[in-house]
Amino acid sequence: MPEFTLAPLPYAYDALEPIIDKETMMLHHDKHHLAYVNGLNAGLKDHADLQNRTVEELLKGINSLPEAVRTPVRNHGGGHYNHNLYWEIMRPGGAKEPTGALAEAINATFGNLENLKTQVNDAGMKRFGSGWSWLVVDNGKLLVISTANQDCPLMDNQVPILGVDVWEHAYYLKYRNLRADYLKAWWNVVNWDEVAKRFAAVK
Repeated sequence: MPEFTLAPLPYAYDALEPIIDKETMMLHHDKHHLAYVNGLNAGLKDHADLQNRTVEELLKGINSLPEAVRTPVRNHGGGHYNHNLYWEIMRPGGAKEPTGALAEAINATFGNLENLKTQVNDAGMKRFGSGWSWLVVDNGKLLVISTANQDCPLMDNQVPILGVDVWEHAYYLKYRNLRADYLKAWWNVVNWDEVAKRFAAVK
């Protein structure tokens, strides 16, 4: 059967230091993300008709899936998709602020980039327990939301273009219980070129 696989990180494990440390990246990618990939494959093993779908198709159509696979797709499919986005929108030396159409949309919606960062960080801080804070495109408009666990905005017909992982395993080795410090520092490794590319694809 076709299986979902874990792609290598698009940069070295230590590439995002000092913002995100090498050990966190190794554990997060090689252990946590791999577990989501394995869980998704296990959840679909008895459903040959679903194995050729992309993870995006599975998440968007979650309500039409057989009951037995909805939880694995929500938890493990969401974890796989969310982490792929997370790795890709971070980059050493990426564009430090948005330009072009994305910058215009951010300014029109939030007033300026700092207001967007404040809203994303606030959503991340208010997420009780584990989850994500997102910038999504919803019916053509930018919106900041948060989701629990590995729930993915695609399940609600929203397209995420930026997401920050606020599970403790994403930051605890370096930042301990100081989630706010992690969120504040995280913007230093966001690659706005990739976010803009995702925004353009939705538009």
